[in-house]
Formats: sequence, structure tokens, C-alpha cells
Amino acid sequence: TLHLLATELARLGFRVSVLDADPQHWITRWHENSQGLLGNRLAVVPYVTMGTIDRQLAEEKARADFVLIDLPGSRSSLLAKAVGYSDYVLIPVQGSAMDAQGGANVIELLQYLEDKADIHIRHSVVLTRVNSMVTTRAMHAVKDLLAARRVHLLQTPIIERSAFRDIFGCGGTLYTMDARHVSNLDKAVQNAMDFTAEVITRLKDAQAEQGRAA
Repeated sequence: TLHLLATELARLGFRVSVLDADPQHWITRWHENSQGLLGNRLAVVPYVTMGTIDRQLAEEKARADFVLIDLPGSRSSLLAKAVGYSDYVLIPVQGSAMDAQGGANVIELLQYLEDKADIHIRHSVVLTRVNSMVTTRAMHAVKDLLAARRVHLLQTPIIERSAFRDIFGCGGTLYTMDARHVSNLDKAVQNAMDFTAEVITRLKDAQAEQGRAA
């Protein structure tokens, strides 16, 4: 999800920095296999820790239009600190169920900050790896569940596509793939574009809301 957002923002001409604080370092490995494909528009800062995030975030904010932080969903001091720095938090949840523990951890932290400290950080859940045949009725059920928990759900889910899986194995972006060898590549590209457009709109709303509160 973060990879799609980062590469799509870079394709649109924005300067993007990704702070990789995920212990699995998927985005760092992808970037090492994809050097030069996006010029200098996308930078990845590897091995971000609790002790380095303050400095690294300040440095990247000085040079980038968007700074994204890739985090594990497990409870940690690093997760709490990164959320506190954020204008907008995107919570990926696989499929159409809300039982992913990582997503629940982030949602609980955001709601704790709102209820106990009056800190409001705009956030959304994005459903990932959704079967393309998922019913509208099922999507409405998830939306109702999230609404009951005061959580916004993006209208654009990330559909399960072979193109999204292949990117991490082969490097590159959706735009460097060969449509002759990747099924439904055009649908994957449109999905990434729609998802990114919706995130940009939400982020602009969050920034405008902060401006009014200042």
C-alpha cells in the first residue's frame, strides 16, 4: 500500500521520502532493486529507529513534498512517536474483515489520543488484498462496522492483483511492467491512481483542518 502511494506520488511529479521503520524492510529492498527508475523524486531512508526518527524526519521534510513512514502495526514507542508526528495516518487492513491485530492497535492508539489527550489526527482504513468479486453488501457491512468505531474507510480498496505482488519480487513500478506478461495491469494502474487521488484529497482536508485550528 505504501509502495503504491509513494511511487504514484513520485510519478505525479512530487518529491517523496519514505522512512523505513518496518523491521522487514520491504520498501528498502524494493528500492535497492529499482534504483534510477524514478530519478531523484523518490528516496528511501532505511533502518529508521526510535533514536533516529526525529533527525531523519526533519531532514526529509526539508527536501520532500511528502514524507511517508512505513511502520509495523504492533504496539511500540516508535509507532506512538511516528503517529504523533503525522498529519494523516493510513491503516491497511487485509480483506474485508476488521480482525487484523495491527490495524486494531493503530486505531486504538489514535482513539486514545483523541479521547484522553484531545489530539485529533485524521486517519483512514484502506482495505487491501480485496478479491475483485467482493460484494457491495460486504463492503457496506465493513463500512458500518468502522463507522461504529469512528473510523473513516477509503472508498478505494486495493484489489488483489498479480501486478502488486510482482513489484516486490522483480523491482520496478507498475509503469515499467510488461502488460504482455502481467494480467490486468491496466486495472492495477487505475486502482493505484484512484487510491492515491483519494489519499491526496484526505491529506489536503487534514492540512486545511489544522490550518483552521491554528
